[in-house]
Amino acid sequence: MKLIKGLTPEENSWVLYDVGNSAFTMLACSLIPIWFKSLAIGNGPGQISSDTATGMWALAIAIVTVAVALLGPFVGAIADHKGTRKIIFTTSVAGGCTLCILTGFSTGWIIFLVLFILAKIFYQASLTVYDSMLVDVTSEERADQVSSYGYAWGYIGSCIPFLVALIFYVLGPDMLGVVSGSVSKIVGFSVTAIWWFLVTIPLIRNYKQKNYVEGRIKVGATFKKIFATLKEIATKDRKVLLFLVAFFLYIDGVGTIIDNCINIGTDLGLNTVGQVVFLLATQVVAFGGSLVFARLSTKYDTVTLIKVCIVGYTAVCLYALFIHTIIDFGILAFMVGCFQGSIQSLSRSYYSKIIPSENSGEYFGLYDIFAKGASFLGSVVIAAVKFLGGTINIAVALLAIFFVLGFIFIHLANKAPSISEG
Repeated sequence: MKLIKGLTPEENSWVLYDVGNSAFTMLACSLIPIWFKSLAIGNGPGQISSDTATGMWALAIAIVTVAVALLGPFVGAIADHKGTRKIIFTTSVAGGCTLCILTGFSTGWIIFLVLFILAKIFYQASLTVYDSMLVDVTSEERADQVSSYGYAWGYIGSCIPFLVALIFYVLGPDMLGVVSGSVSKIVGFSVTAIWWFLVTIPLIRNYKQKNYVEGRIKVGATFKKIFATLKEIATKDRKVLLFLVAFFLYIDGVGTIIDNCINIGTDLGLNTVGQVVFLLATQVVAFGGSLVFARLSTKYDTVTLIKVCIVGYTAVCLYALFIHTIIDFGILAFMVGCFQGSIQSLSRSYYSKIIPSENSGEYFGLYDIFAKGASFLGSVVIAAVKFLGGTINIAVALLAIFFVLGFIFIHLANKAPSISEG
């Protein structure tokens, strides 16, 4: 399947996986929490209050974050060995898709939450390996462009299965009188999983591991190597260290804004469907924004483009001070969409250039730890402002601090020498 002209079959296949996995991301940040609460909240046996349900959902996300942070570097390091990357990737995708379907059929909130946690862990494991594949499917010169295409088509491709899920969710029992809430949940999860798996097949078929570590896999030695790599980054490789600090700061701001766009919408009185419509619109804008930056990446330095995105997000934060109407919210969503995919795709490709190719799985496992911490510090800022009686507008504006610091550190990272660049 050829998605984009000018890309090789391997590059096109790699981009397609972003189209597949993004469908699960879209469902997870919109309808899945709603379905969970519909199962959990009530007065029946085993059901819980709304506040408890919110707490349980937050706990589930925290468990996933910790599990992925602990497993990511290990999974990546194992995948670096010759002939193992495709095996681990295929296993992760198959496990994630299967668990996604099973989650849709669950009738109790506890089993729903357990299956979702497992599906999310498999999903994140596949992303760690997938990101590390970038060094195998393309050249360093084309990495920015290919990575940007991945995010771009991922944003627009995720809308297709999501629209099917949304139609069943919105119409519900009115659809010929036969579609109940449980059926719409089954359809939503199943369509997402099938889409995710089908568009992954080309990558599974075409991928060849070109950069790898020789030797047998030894669990004990793998853990020792991870700690040795961490020590090397901390003491010798200033470029990677400074970049990871910069990435953590600005991606924390990005994650917090994405997480709290819905909170801003709620404050403005948007209903659930209205918020989802804005979310879809942002996906479309993000598609266009990523394509623009993919074209720019052929003419401009990667760090320069990342800095442009950081400045754009700083403007988003400051604009939040002036949001009072639904139109203002729409402008904010548009601004977020312009830079959302680009700052993530360019960060991924830049990182792939400054790490050793043969250890890309291990390094991207470490990268994911910083990525999964996204929105942690920002969420603390949001909570502190709200507890002190401030508005969500002020809270989002304060996130500009993370982007300013991120700008400084990535500038320093770009100037620093790297022991990994060849």
